[in-house]
Amino acid sequence: MSRPVRVRFAPSPTGPLHIGGVRTALFNYLFAKKNNGVFYLRIEDTDQNRFVPGAEEYIMEALEWLGIAPSETVGKNEKFGPYRQSERKPLYKQYADQLINSGNAYYAFDTAEALDSLRKQYETEGKTFIYNWSNREKLNTSLVLSKEETGKRIANSEAYVIRFKTPVNETLHLHDIIRGDINFDTNLLDDKVLFKSDGMPTYHLANIVDDHLMETSHVIRGEEWLPSMPLHILLYKAFGWEAPEFAHLPLILKPIGNGKLSKRDGDKMGFPVFPLEWKTEEGISSGYRENGFFPEAVVNFLALLGWNDGTEKELFSLEELGEVFDLNRVHKAGAKFDPEKNKWFNHQYLQKQSDESLAKSFAPIVYEKGIDVDYTTLAKIVSLIKERANFVSEFWEMSNFFFEAPTSYDEKASKNWKEDTPDLMQQLIAVLVTIEDFTSVNIETIVKDWMIQNEIGMGKVMQPFRLSLVGALKGPHLFDVVELIGKEETIKRLEKAIASL
Repeated sequence: MSRPVRVRFAPSPTGPLHIGGVRTALFNYLFAKKNNGVFYLRIEDTDQNRFVPGAEEYIMEALEWLGIAPSETVGKNEKFGPYRQSERKPLYKQYADQLINSGNAYYAFDTAEALDSLRKQYETEGKTFIYNWSNREKLNTSLVLSKEETGKRIANSEAYVIRFKTPVNETLHLHDIIRGDINFDTNLLDDKVLFKSDGMPTYHLANIVDDHLMETSHVIRGEEWLPSMPLHILLYKAFGWEAPEFAHLPLILKPIGNGKLSKRDGDKMGFPVFPLEWKTEEGISSGYRENGFFPEAVVNFLALLGWNDGTEKELFSLEELGEVFDLNRVHKAGAKFDPEKNKWFNHQYLQKQSDESLAKSFAPIVYEKGIDVDYTTLAKIVSLIKERANFVSEFWEMSNFFFEAPTSYDEKASKNWKEDTPDLMQQLIAVLVTIEDFTSVNIETIVKDWMIQNEIGMGKVMQPFRLSLVGALKGPHLFDVVELIGKEETIKRLEKAIASL
């Protein structure tokens, strides 16, 4: 019988969460949802030299913002706690000792200088030094030293590491959910360090022990961990534990060319690679949230980076993704990051928002400029402009003429202002003054009737009219603008244009 699904996202708190890490978290979350399982977050902070204050809190906040918060983590449903590796430190030594006692690991006392010297010696001979079966019994290890000598060195606090004793002459036939069957020759593997004399485990030991104790059923992680898979499977075997199933996700590639997407690519091309803004003494790295992206748009975009449901459908809610997600439909090849497609998704989600909700987001921008406007009016303005926007931050530039009369007029558009235009605009003012019901549809009917009756060409009036109100030949339906700015302001702007142009 298969185990209940328990999957984890296990980042190191060494800085902001990269968008590739976010996608890994998302795929784990979706897999758990699809299989009625548990998605938990473990903080892998055994490398205290690389620990960055605030990074753990950043990770938690980012997952919350995206709507993919874990069911279990630090301070939340700690069924298998603690969920910080640094707080699990006492656990790992007993498991390292277990591997020593079963003959699956050994002590190595080689100094960094001695190993460096060996590497150089191998280089001069045109070879590559690998610490493995071919030389481990010629080096400074407990495989060569007596039990007494080994014990004496440890008692004298001599620095050591515990290395895994990789089996010789074996072919590992492994299966990855995404990549299928993979074979590894154990003779080509090195004897990885599992534990150091400072009492800290390496990633390999801590990861395996924690995944076992936390009953992880599937390990879904980036393809950069694929070379570690044979060691991890061998460790499960050495402990006599059932290994989880593995799935290695493809890389997120640069928009141009191959190679993993980096912060530098984002800086160069002007798009974020972090979910939230990250501040350091060196400066600020922008985030999706601060750039005006909707979390639902980010999730939808990332879900389709390296996966699809087999249809042409592109817009999925988080709930829908949880229903259809399947690891067997994750691609093996890397997925190219497309900043324009990213914006397209945000545009789609912006259109789904209510005018009232968008007005609330837009209001601070308007109020910051010292303009007092009610939410109802703001919602009407939003309804007229949102179709062309990708972000709320673009609203001001698209709608500033609703709040402020133009101070200048587009030079190219001004060519539409002919010799007879001032007279026509004066006639137009006379028509507008008489209108009682100053609504878009009524104004349009009366103005067009006037033009038809007087045989005035549409372009002769409409383009100069728009230029007078907006300052350029842009913006939504002109009579909607007229209604919203009102009769008095419309006439005032027409008079200003007649005097200026």
